[in-house]
Amino acid sequence: MDPLPAFFIVIICITIFSTWFRISPFFILIGGAMLFGLLVGMTWDMVMMGIIDGVGKVFSAFGIIILCGAVITKLLQEQNQIEHLISDIKKLIKAPSLIAGFSGYLLSVPITCCITAYIMLHPVLKTLEKDRKKQNILLYLVATGSIVSYALIYPTPVIIPLFSAFSSGMSPVFFNAITIPLSLLLLSGLFIYFRFLYPDKNQVKIRINSVLPESMRDENSETNQKIHWRAWAPFIAIIIAIPVSFFFLNLSHASMVNFIMLIGATTAIVISPSKIRTSGLSQGAKHAGIIIFDICGAGALGYVIVGTGFAMEALEWLGLFIPVIFIPFILAALIETAQGSRVVTAVITGQVLTGSVVLDLLHPVTLILLISAGSCMISYVTDPYFWLIQRTTGDDMKTIVKNYTVPIALVGVGILLVAIVLESIL
Repeated sequence: MDPLPAFFIVIICITIFSTWFRISPFFILIGGAMLFGLLVGMTWDMVMMGIIDGVGKVFSAFGIIILCGAVITKLLQEQNQIEHLISDIKKLIKAPSLIAGFSGYLLSVPITCCITAYIMLHPVLKTLEKDRKKQNILLYLVATGSIVSYALIYPTPVIIPLFSAFSSGMSPVFFNAITIPLSLLLLSGLFIYFRFLYPDKNQVKIRINSVLPESMRDENSETNQKIHWRAWAPFIAIIIAIPVSFFFLNLSHASMVNFIMLIGATTAIVISPSKIRTSGLSQGAKHAGIIIFDICGAGALGYVIVGTGFAMEALEWLGLFIPVIFIPFILAALIETAQGSRVVTAVITGQVLTGSVVLDLLHPVTLILLISAGSCMISYVTDPYFWLIQRTTGDDMKTIVKNYTVPIALVGVGILLVAIVLESIL
């Protein structure tokens, strides 16, 4: 069978199995990789070797990064320092909805995983509202806010492979000078979107101090007015490690992100009490394993797809009907739909486009933004984040689509429009 019809058959099967059986995304995506390979005529050995290759490459690229982020998260949680982070943010931002959106936006970059940022924030942010519906709105804002920064700001696992493939010596500072303002603009758009959907959600003012733990209440005491530096220490260490890795160690982009995450995790371990370290490391490794294997399952499917020539065939087919500027966007959207991971979408799309004529026709910033936009378009049943939100909110599929899939798609459209404008300028 040709790769294109096989691809859509696999998408339908993944959707059905994800919806009906609710089993681990890793096994669903591995099954999808097997089905796709067999449909297009690969032997069992070729399919299994493709799966092994995909899992191995994704694990080697992101294993350290995700493990370090999970360890930082669990050590902070064990010491109730997530509450301190939110308390410090609350000193600048009072509205619960703004606290939720900005918390997800800020933390998903240094933690290098938007899902981990959501997991660490959702128990705390639910205390900011008493009504269940209002609580869920905060969780949707955390999720969507975390994806905005995760899909646009260097260095995240989405941007790193694209930057490495297409930057051609471009400075990360120049790139972030474009994407940080863009991401903040899109985050503002998300606040407007949710206010439009739920116009009464901010009408009932709550006393945040009345629902937070006593340690988080910002009374007029001198102690509670101070910044909780121990809670921020791992993230400060990560920020300091960035110029060190560039200017003193001369690390490549791939080496740098692993290095700075190791520095952040080491800082979190060193400043944690000895009785906290063992449980924090154990729980962090367990949590990281779940995330890593879901991404590895997506990597297996993605690499099998690439190995069959689907992506190149899709690239040639798209080139016959649409302008070149839309090709990276649509190709990324197709791959994202297939396996649900923005990270894997970035890796695979980058590989497919490397060496193609598209690189000669588009500016690197435009190209990265187009792929980022495509990775946001179909956040549905193949997306592990989708099911995490379903478990934590308890909402039905229709509500999750309205509050998660649609706003993230709108973010993708916004990035696409900006990319088109930039291409005419750069």
